[in-house]
Amino acid sequence: MKALMLAAGIGRRLFGDNNYDLPKALLRFKGQSLLERHIELLQAYNIDELVLIVGHRKEDLVAEAMKYARDGFVQWTENPRYQEGPILSLAQGEEVLRSGSDVLLMDSDVLYHPLMLEKLIVSPEKNCFIFDQRFQSEEDPVKLCLKEGLIVDFGKAIEEPYDTVGEWPGFMKMESRIAGLLMDAVEKIIASGEIEGSYERAITAVLKSEPLKTFGHEDITNIPWIEIDEPRDLEKAISEVFPRISDYLLEARAESPTPEI
Repeated sequence: MKALMLAAGIGRRLFGDNNYDLPKALLRFKGQSLLERHIELLQAYNIDELVLIVGHRKEDLVAEAMKYARDGFVQWTENPRYQEGPILSLAQGEEVLRSGSDVLLMDSDVLYHPLMLEKLIVSPEKNCFIFDQRFQSEEDPVKLCLKEGLIVDFGKAIEEPYDTVGEWPGFMKMESRIAGLLMDAVEKIIASGEIEGSYERAITAVLKSEPLKTFGHEDITNIPWIEIDEPRDLEKAISEVFPRISDYLLEARAESPTPEI
């Protein structure tokens, strides 16, 4: 399985327009960047390769990745239009999405307990979302909706009736066929000229084009995590989530060994 990580953005909601701050993937918690944590865990869980989509301050991201990854583990691709829309970053993952390999799709700006990633990777579901029934984001979350245990809708704008809903942390895994269909959906959206807005639209298009049982899910409710989009997210990450990760790790070790963080 290959990992595809989107890390090209400037962090507009966190740092403001036209900033030159470091990418969010280089935010540090107890001296360790988010990117270093991602790489450490992906290698521990035997992911074959990490492909980084970079743009804003790409040299800093690549240098950090190469510092902590084993030789040959990290590849990178630049999105020169990274300020125009995240779907253009996803489009730069074409080589991975059409590689014939299973793909682990990840946002780079997420702080999380290792068990969250582990549950996704080891899930028997070949095409799998994770979701948290206790919403972590206060504004505009990406939602995963179930009805009678099956996924019926996904995204920020929900159209289908559902009986269970949770927040998507930005990670999913796909078998090679679905990865190829995702790339088809990305290309269709870009060809229409509608490049503004979230890249999740492409995932929704694939989800709704497939039979209901194509996609499965793993519930990660109560596992500590946060996606860092805004200043209040960063404050919460520092004051609440990171301390909870340390505490949760001590509790979880007795039940399921996980890599050190």
